[in-house]
Amino acid sequence: MTAATTVDEIGESRSVEARGDKLRGRVAFVTGGTRGIGAAISRSLVSQGATVAAGYGRNTEQAQKFLAELSAARHGAEVSVHQGDVASGDDCRRTTREVIDLHGRLDIMVSNAGITIDKTVAEMTDDEWNKVVAVNLSGTFFLAQAALAHMLDRGSGRIVIVSSVIGETGGIGQANYAASKAGLFGLTKTLAREACFQLARAGKLTKDGIGVTVNTVTPGYVSTEMVESIPEKVLNRIKGTIPAGRLARPEEVARVVHFLAADASAYITGQVWGVNGGLDM
Repeated sequence: MTAATTVDEIGESRSVEARGDKLRGRVAFVTGGTRGIGAAISRSLVSQGATVAAGYGRNTEQAQKFLAELSAARHGAEVSVHQGDVASGDDCRRTTREVIDLHGRLDIMVSNAGITIDKTVAEMTDDEWNKVVAVNLSGTFFLAQAALAHMLDRGSGRIVIVSSVIGETGGIGQANYAASKAGLFGLTKTLAREACFQLARAGKLTKDGIGVTVNTVTPGYVSTEMVESIPEKVLNRIKGTIPAGRLARPEEVARVVHFLAADASAYITGQVWGVNGGLDM
């Protein structure tokens, strides 16, 4: 009798099999792209041949280390890192322009950067509310606005937004986070409609073109460094609420992002893709 195959073994096998060239020639900007889910997305896009620019907030040393790792993983892949505050419209426009100036174009924008400041409604301050909404919701708008101007001019592009299952279910002590992540659903659908409208008005919406699409991915609980601080008893209780009985691997979220980023996904826009092990269905 052979031993049971583990989830990790399946993931390792898929990571090798997933290497390809479906994104060769494409340039992607991934915010929060050097850690956690964002790092997995950056790796996944590189594995498909994309040039990847990874955004980060403060830790330059860690970002440079990730840059070296990412380049080595694809034998000298063209990659870069860009520091900025996604809550700042000026920084979002600046870093987007940096990516375009450095790499010559921008085909894929992945808005992944996000923060949490958990407090009950009764205890949450104005500043704690505003900070989370500014990064998670306003930052995505600023990034999409900058990316769309370039993509619509070129007539093609992909925007993929990383939301959260908490935006669908709510969460005790997470009013700011849930509201910001839920707001991304309306933003996604509006951006998707406007992209098609603007392309059509400019005569660039063709039946054989790859178009400009906007979609959102909603991860459930993912095994990243953010989860490591959760007490084991609490983590077990969380797992007990997930039909799949486990946390997601970052690569499982990244795989959906690189699928949506591909040219072949041209007929998918304005959609919300749950990657949550059945937690919300």
